[in-house]
Amino acid sequence: MKKKHLAIILSNLRGFEEPKPELEQYRTPGNVAAELLWLAHSLGEIEGKVIADLGAGTGVLSIGASLMGAKKVYAVEKDKKALKIAVENARALNINNIEFVEASVEDFNVKVDTVIMNPPFGSQNPKADRPFLLKAFEISDVVYSIHLAKEEVRRFIEAFVKDNGFKITHRLTLPFEIPAQFFFHRKRLERILVDIYRFERD
Repeated sequence: MKKKHLAIILSNLRGFEEPKPELEQYRTPGNVAAELLWLAHSLGEIEGKVIADLGAGTGVLSIGASLMGAKKVYAVEKDKKALKIAVENARALNINNIEFVEASVEDFNVKVDTVIMNPPFGSQNPKADRPFLLKAFEISDVVYSIHLAKEEVRRFIEAFVKDNGFKITHRLTLPFEIPAQFFFHRKRLERILVDIYRFERD
């Protein structure tokens, strides 16, 4: 499957119907998800592997990993409504190797080959991404994660990763579009920059 084709499929999945601002429920844009998955796939870390998608939302990364040949995917999401949409999205594409886990990421304890995730950026709740990073480092030696492309965030990520025995091997910077969906959004479409990271145990 071509990266462009993957991006189109993922862009057409159903998104959040009642997004919660406190959980920072923005859907991962298809092109950003495809970029992360393509990088992981090119390094042999998707096909035939057991994957965990922490904070899976409506299943964009989980479904993408499955389409790229993952052996099994755990889609971990605590919001029941989001998880229901993820299940329906997978069903619409006849995907049946995703295990949907209704749980906080802290409560998920299965060791996997690769973690993929788009954790909260911490805009509404500072440090909201930390439990995701800590759990990812606990359950896998290889982690792909999306974070804001800001200098202070980059400094935090570099220090945090190092303190937890990991290192950054890749960082790609991409535009990330957020359509207006919350009362505090001033623009119809917000464009921000994000970094896609690959971390591995040092």
